[in-house]
Amino acid sequence: MNKDLWASIRDEINEQILNEPDLGNYLSKRILQHGDLESAISELLSGKLASEDMPQPVLKGVFDEALRTDVSIIELITTDLLAIRERDPAVKNYSTAILHFKGFQALQSYRIAHWLWHKERCGMALYIQSQCSEVFGVDIHPAARIGKGILLDHATGIVIGETCVLDDNISILQGVTLGGTGKDSGDRHPKIQTGVLIGAGANVLGNVVIGEGAWIGAGSVVLNDVEAHSTVVGIPAKVVGRPRTEQPALDMDHHQNDKD
Repeated sequence: MNKDLWASIRDEINEQILNEPDLGNYLSKRILQHGDLESAISELLSGKLASEDMPQPVLKGVFDEALRTDVSIIELITTDLLAIRERDPAVKNYSTAILHFKGFQALQSYRIAHWLWHKERCGMALYIQSQCSEVFGVDIHPAARIGKGILLDHATGIVIGETCVLDDNISILQGVTLGGTGKDSGDRHPKIQTGVLIGAGANVLGNVVIGEGAWIGAGSVVLNDVEAHSTVVGIPAKVVGRPRTEQPALDMDHHQNDKD
């Protein structure tokens, strides 16, 4: 699958160069000069997150090491990329997400930081987290546990805390905080189950469980567990119905059925 996907991405880039030749050097550097998706991702992210004190060649070595050592990372990246293509109507091809979508870029940077965290290279992991916050406006603690098929749509202002656990196939819009309630220590952040859709500007606070297929309405503040396949809105959030689909994250459907 990775080889087929990479071939499709290269075809997209060649077509873009034909349509917009002034982008030829940029697109060639980002995609065509690389032999696989791993190399392209490493080059792109290390360039964006490098600094005067952390030159790109050094940071690229870190990204290369992670991607070549742990094949599960590129599998997660691939699944995230497929999720964006399937769910986001603004994405007409895979290369758009890779090159231009900071939600995708921030999430893949987190995946490298997470690998470093579990290798007890916490300093480098926290550097990547800090740079992601500055460059992308997305703050994901490297200790958080995040599954596959994740869409961070628009992504500006998303915060995901240290003890968060996100299952597979979750969609999160801009301005969402998955955080603590203040001074609690230990396991203090939300647990988001599969299929959940979290609307823009929502805050989910504390060690609460958001059940499978739930939908958190935009601007809501969630302080308690949310049952599976329910819709909650408001401050504080209350159940107002059910999503129209079993997995609202996949359909990106912000409508609801009436409350039972």
